[in-house]
Amino acid sequence: MPDDRDPRYIGLVHGYDRKPKRRLFDLLRQQGLQANQDVTFLTDGGEEVRALTEMITPEAEHVLDWFHIAMRLTVLEQYARGVAHHDENEGARLLREMQRIKWLLWHGNGHRARQHADDLRDDTKALELDYLHLAKFARSAQEFAVYIRSNAGSLINYGERFRAGERISSAMAESTVNAVVSKRFAKRQQMQWTRRGAHLLLQTRTRTLDGTLRPLFERWYPGLANDNFSDTA
Repeated sequence: MPDDRDPRYIGLVHGYDRKPKRRLFDLLRQQGLQANQDVTFLTDGGEEVRALTEMITPEAEHVLDWFHIAMRLTVLEQYARGVAHHDENEGARLLREMQRIKWLLWHGNGHRARQHADDLRDDTKALELDYLHLAKFARSAQEFAVYIRSNAGSLINYGERFRAGERISSAMAESTVNAVVSKRFAKRQQMQWTRRGAHLLLQTRTRTLDGTLRPLFERWYPGLANDNFSDTA
C-alpha cells in the first residue's frame, strides 16, 4: 500500500460489531489496498483476529509477531530464575532450554521449536521443588507449548525477515492499543462498560487519534465547517 497515507486506527468489540470484515476492509481500501494485492498481517495469534484477516483475503500471509513470542518467553525465564534459587543446576538447564527455543524460532525452525516447547512443558510438570510459583510456571509452560503449536503455520524465519528490513513485531501496534484504550478501560479505574458502550467509545477514540472525527461531524452537520472557517478567518 502507498507509504504516503496517514496512519489509521481501528477498534471494535468482538461479538458486538456485526460487520467487522467490512470495517477492516473499508479501512484497508481507504489506505490504498488493491484487488488481489498481497497483504501480510502481524497478529498476536488470537483465533478471532486470525479468522478476521483470513476473511479479508484468504491468500494473505499471517505472521505470529515476535513481540508476543518474546514476551511469553520472558515470563518463563523469570519463573526459571525463581527455580534457580531452589535448584541452581535445574534453573540453569531450564534457561538454556528456553534460549534454545528462542534461537530455533528466530531462525525459522518451527518444528524443532515445538518439540523443545513440549519438552519444556514436560520438564516443568516433573519439577518437585518448594517453589511458590511452581504451579504457575507449569501452567505458563503448557500455555506456551499450545500457543506455538496452534500458530505453527504462522511461524517464519524472523532473523531473515529482520535482516531484510521487514517488520517482525507488532510492538508499535501494542503501543497504539494503549493509546486507543487509554485509562478509560484500565482495571484500576474501576469503570465498567457494556459491550455497546465500549464499542462506541472505541469508534470515538480511533477517529480522534487519526484526525477523522471532526471531518465526520462536519459531513453530518455542515454548519460545523462554517463555524470552523469563521474561527480561523
